Amino acid sequence: MNFAEKFKHTLSEINEENFIDSSLAAFDYQYNSCDLYRDYCNYLKKTPKSVKSLNQVPFLPIEFFKNHAIKCGSWHESKIFKSSGTTATGRSEHYIRDINHYHNIARSGFEDIFGSLANYKIIAILPSYQSQGDSSLISMIDYFMKFSQSGSGYFLKEDLKEVLMDSSKKLVVGVSYALLDLVEKKLEARNAIIMETGGMKGRRKEITRNELHESLKKGFKVDEIWSEYGMTELQSQAYGKDGNFKFAGWAKCLIRDINDPFSYQAEDKTGGINIIDLANIDSCCFIETKDLGRLNNGSFEVLGRFDNSDIRGCNLMI
Repeated sequence: MNFAEKFKHTLSEINEENFIDSSLAAFDYQYNSCDLYRDYCNYLKKTPKSVKSLNQVPFLPIEFFKNHAIKCGSWHESKIFKSSGTTATGRSEHYIRDINHYHNIARSGFEDIFGSLANYKIIAILPSYQSQGDSSLISMIDYFMKFSQSGSGYFLKEDLKEVLMDSSKKLVVGVSYALLDLVEKKLEARNAIIMETGGMKGRRKEITRNELHESLKKGFKVDEIWSEYGMTELQSQAYGKDGNFKFAGWAKCLIRDINDPFSYQAEDKTGGINIIDLANIDSCCFIETKDLGRLNNGSFEVLGRFDNSDIRGCNLMI
């Protein structure tokens, strides 16, 4: 078993105490295994010999996923996930070596927070993702439905009144504009977790997350709204209430200074979001996103996107 396979088997053991050591081990491996990442690091004069802390690790700009097959080593992919960008801006592609690995860590990350999928009927309202194809979110939800209660599925708004009001415990997961469409149809939800994945996708005016959540709470008559933060270039998802996200133990958000990519912001200071996703051991664990955010007592908020950055399907409210 090679380093990457052994590393995957230890993801669930990664915690605050060993996260830095695990991340530096991943950096060493990916520097030596991924030609593109090594070239990028060398350009920045950052090598495993010179990098002694997480603050010195180069984070690969997310744009590289548009034009390169980012792989550590030589292998044939089992799946290529594509972002929901437009033809004009180009779509990112994430080459997935082992789709079972993606599904397993997605399920583990979800069930650590919400409990067994077997407890839920999943009501998915994701029309834009379904129509564009090759979505990591759709792949995850498809997999989740294998373990969820009967009656789970993808729904259009005209199908939903009866299913939303039955007595079963439900996870209603939807893109923001589609959830707002339901609210306007006066569709309430009983015994349900409402989870938005972000994104108006040009269908509605962008609003703040607080405005979105207040509308959804009032419309569905629930006390809280959950959010999911994920992207094509990651294999892990973060979840949170009231816009405060947390990853599983093998992933972490750092906030970089907007003007200095190797300087990091303290809590409550806004900057660019960098993600360490150790589940990405076959591609790149260190991703520099175009999202803006800040840290808040162990969680993180997503505040918007950099000017002139691509509008993405999982784009969160400004």
